[in-house]
Amino acid sequence: MSEDLVTIDEFNRLDPAGAADVLAACAAIEGWIAELVSRRPFPSRQALLDAASKAAEDWPRSAVDVALAHHPRIAERPDATRLGPANAAHSTREQAGLAGIDSVTQTAILAGNAAYEERFGRVFLIRAAGRSPEQILAELTRRLAHDDATEDAIVARELAEIALLRLGQAVAA
Repeated sequence: MSEDLVTIDEFNRLDPAGAADVLAACAAIEGWIAELVSRRPFPSRQALLDAASKAAEDWPRSAVDVALAHHPRIAERPDATRLGPANAAHSTREQAGLAGIDSVTQTAILAGNAAYEERFGRVFLIRAAGRSPEQILAELTRRLAHDDATEDAIVARELAEIALLRLGQAVAA
């Protein structure tokens, strides 16, 4: 859990900038953040998570691309200077399953990252939490064959999963 954990009551009482900061560390998508800040107070943590999930259903590619700037490459150490401390801490937790990665798999993921960036012009994004290095590599390899529209939809879905995971870790009942 984050040392910056707030309860739902505290989240509801934050000034708009403070609430936006909590949300921005989950997904730096201005429209999503503004919608959730404006809908406060939420009666429960679950109501916040439900609203966040619903608001994440139609993220445009342009917003997703902006948010990707706050995510490190998979299997690389997050740079707190570039990402900000909250995003780096979230990424470190999410990629904890990669800590003991073998060099062959790590090399393959790093090569896949480069191929993905060449193919799609953005960082490869996947919800790493709960996935093994081998599962991540298999998904990276599979997704390299997608057309742009298919991959756009998957990236938006993965980003939403990450945002909801982070929000669930940032706001307690």
